[in-house]
Amino acid sequence: METIYGNLQGVKSSYIKQLQRLYEQRQPSHSLTTPEFAQTLAAISTEIHHPVCCYINRRGQVIRVAVGTPSQTQIPPQDLPRHSAERLSGIRCIATQLKLEPPDPAALTAMARQRLDALVLIPTGNGAERRGGEATGLVKKAYLAHLVPEQETPWIVSPPLSLDELNEQDFDDLVDEWETQFSESSDGKSQFQIIESDSDKVLLVGLMTEDVSPQRFQDGLEELIRLVDSAGGEVLETIQQKRSRPHPQTVVGQGKIEEIAQRAHQIGANLIVFDRDISPSQARNLEEQINIRVVDRTEIILDIFAQRAQSQAGKLQVELAQLEYMLPRLRGRGREMSRLGGGIGTRGPGETKLETERRTIQRRIAQLQQEVNQLQAHRSRLRQQRQQQEIPSIALVGYTNAGKSTLLNALTHAEVYTANQLFATLDPTTRKLVITDPNTQERRSLLLTDTVGFIHELPPPLMDAFRATLEEVTEANALLHVVDVSHPAWESHIRSVMDVLAEMPTIPGKALIAFNKVDKVDSENLALAQQEFPEAVFISATGRLGLETLRQRLVQLIDEAGSQTPLMKM
Repeated sequence: METIYGNLQGVKSSYIKQLQRLYEQRQPSHSLTTPEFAQTLAAISTEIHHPVCCYINRRGQVIRVAVGTPSQTQIPPQDLPRHSAERLSGIRCIATQLKLEPPDPAALTAMARQRLDALVLIPTGNGAERRGGEATGLVKKAYLAHLVPEQETPWIVSPPLSLDELNEQDFDDLVDEWETQFSESSDGKSQFQIIESDSDKVLLVGLMTEDVSPQRFQDGLEELIRLVDSAGGEVLETIQQKRSRPHPQTVVGQGKIEEIAQRAHQIGANLIVFDRDISPSQARNLEEQINIRVVDRTEIILDIFAQRAQSQAGKLQVELAQLEYMLPRLRGRGREMSRLGGGIGTRGPGETKLETERRTIQRRIAQLQQEVNQLQAHRSRLRQQRQQQEIPSIALVGYTNAGKSTLLNALTHAEVYTANQLFATLDPTTRKLVITDPNTQERRSLLLTDTVGFIHELPPPLMDAFRATLEEVTEANALLHVVDVSHPAWESHIRSVMDVLAEMPTIPGKALIAFNKVDKVDSENLALAQQEFPEAVFISATGRLGLETLRQRLVQLIDEAGSQTPLMKM
């Protein structure tokens, strides 16, 4: 039995049988379609009140019948024939449309993404009729669309044509002519190469709602661009929309979805990134309409963490965060996943592949949570050993890329990896800092712990998975809050760090703010920071400016914290 694809909900079995019989109607290879086939297709479409798409190869064989629009019924990339960049796919689409209008941008974009030979659109708004019990129709006009080697508008749509005019055109000659245009045009070649590229070419989508200020919205977009760059992607363009609140099904409106789909094709994007968290159903709805992978901000951050994790503990926590994020987003697309258990008794009756994957992930999450608990216990023992040595500790906290690791290296001569990237380091590093009191010349020591960087709206899966790392903050005697004062949004960064700290069960009562990168800030912003935070210390970790003052302030910070373990004298 031939498969009918698309949305079959509410379609009677008798109509499904009529659709299945379309597979038997072979078309002449030299014609786009016959008038009889177009009338039959239109009649079925009118009766089921849904558009119908038939995909036909160059031998005239119907290879796919689907209920839905061309954008909703696209052939998966893995099922499309592979050809050189100068050639079309060898498949044409005959589609019906319930409106008396030319093809919309979504249909044309679907044609371009699949490199279809042609798209024949048959409007059925003028009605169809049944004759003699057989599904036939009455179609007065149709539209023919095909690709051209142009970047801005890579297609041409004909004026309305009668079915006889459509049938009279020699399809073989048309395809030869169109492919010749692509082979002679470097634009056409690069266009198809971009579409098939495996690299991350990103179209960014920002949604500004009523609860977000314009400045915060722009800061968020700029930060997301840096996140994509840190993840190894390249942001080609940004599309913005202003709404009172996100659309519950698709985040943005239908018109904006069509704009995103069309623009993504034009610039060669293969990944759509939204500037906010989106639900699994929203991601599925968007991917079905755009036919490009859609991810949100959290998934980008998780990808960065996966790349940065070096230690076994870091990899453990990242895997846990990814699985907790993935679990509600399983789509049952045949992922091959190794099972922790196997054999008789491990699979329930009638269990689907999706259920198997879900059970596998749930078991893996439970195992990882146990290992994270063991990691917590191990790090707790290490902290107890340090406390028994009566050496107080200070945790370095701050927004990602504020310069915490660079500062730790400058103060303690550690060799922690540093880079001008977001989340360059994930694993906590503790080093002893020895400070000489200028008055008594006593050598006093304390411990500095570098922690994972914070970010605005730190994803909950990361907060949970990295609880073992974040405990380094809660168990410290005091905090050193490092701020990149050269960043335009440094005030917002301070608030974001304080918001993350507020979500922790306990934090040290005393903290010192250190404004870093003072050698890269203008005098106006520096004066503003000095006015708002007169008790702060101003430094440059790379330029080694103000570090001696910072050392003395750290001694004062521990003294003010009223620690039960006084500074160890050496």
